[in-house]
Amino acid sequence: MEKAKILLEALPYIQKFHNKIFVIKYGGHAMINKEAKNWTAQDIVLLKYVGINPVIVHGGGPEINKAMEKMGKKPEFIHGLRVTDEETLNIVEMVLAGKINGEIVSKISKFGGKAVGLSGKSGRIILAKKKKKFIKNDKGENIEVDLGRVGETVLINTELLDILINNNYIPVISPIGIDEKGEAYNLNADTVAGDIAGALKAEKLILITDVDGIMENPNDKNTLFKKLTVEELKELINSEIITGGMIPKAEAAINALEKGVKAVHIINGKIPHALLLEVFTEEGIGTMIVKE
Repeated sequence: MEKAKILLEALPYIQKFHNKIFVIKYGGHAMINKEAKNWTAQDIVLLKYVGINPVIVHGGGPEINKAMEKMGKKPEFIHGLRVTDEETLNIVEMVLAGKINGEIVSKISKFGGKAVGLSGKSGRIILAKKKKKFIKNDKGENIEVDLGRVGETVLINTELLDILINNNYIPVISPIGIDEKGEAYNLNADTVAGDIAGALKAEKLILITDVDGIMENPNDKNTLFKKLTVEELKELINSEIITGGMIPKAEAAINALEKGVKAVHIINGKIPHALLLEVFTEEGIGTMIVKE
C-alpha cells in the first residue's frame, strides 16, 4: 500500500507536467559521486518516460579545478565566476565538452534514455559576447574587472534543441558559447541554464547543487526557505544573505522567471533521487522560487 500511495501522490504531477520542458542544471556532488551519478541519470530517464522533456545543462567546476591544479594553474574566482585566460579556456573545453558531457550521455544511455551531447557552439545554440563585470571596491565605487574569456549570452538559438526534443532525445549541453567571429567563451552553467529555460519557455528550471537550497544561515538546515518570490530573492541578494556561488544561481532563477519559466527549484544532489522528490511530492525537498 505504501508503494501505491507514493505512485498516487505522483499522479497529479505527472498529469500536470506531461509534455512540458524541464531544464536541469546538473552540478556539484551529483556529478562526482558514483552513486549520485547513477540516481541522477535514473531520475532524468524516468522524467522522460513519464512524458516530461528534460534538457540538461552541466557545469564541472570541481573537475576543472582538479585539471587546472594538475597543470599547475590556480583557479581564480570573482563573485562566483571563474577568471578564464586562453589556457584556462582550453582546459575548460577539454573537461566540459571532452570528458563530463560524454560521461553524462553514457549514464543516461545506460538507463535507457536517448541523450545527445552538445556544447553551446553546436548549431550556434549559445551566441555569446565577452562579459563585463563590475564589483564594488573598498570605497564603495563600481569598478570593472577583467574576467578574460568569460562570456554572457546574447541569444539562445533553440532550433536544434526543438528538433531533438520533438524526436524524444535528451539534449546534454556544456556551457561554452561562441561569438559572431567564432571565438569561444566560458559561461557560467547556472546562468546558461536560466537563459535556455527562458528561451524554451520551460515549465521548470531545476538547479542541482551541494546544499539543501537557499538558507538564512548556510550552517543551519532549519533556516531553509521552502518557497520564495523574485522580490524576496532580490532582497536576500541585496542584504548579502545570498553570497558566493549561490549568487549566479539566484540570478539565473530571476532571469528564468522573468522570461516566462513557471518555477525554479534549487535542490541538493547529495540526497538520493532528489529530482523525483522535488518534482513528484507535495512536500518537496529544496527551495522553490516563483515570480510572485
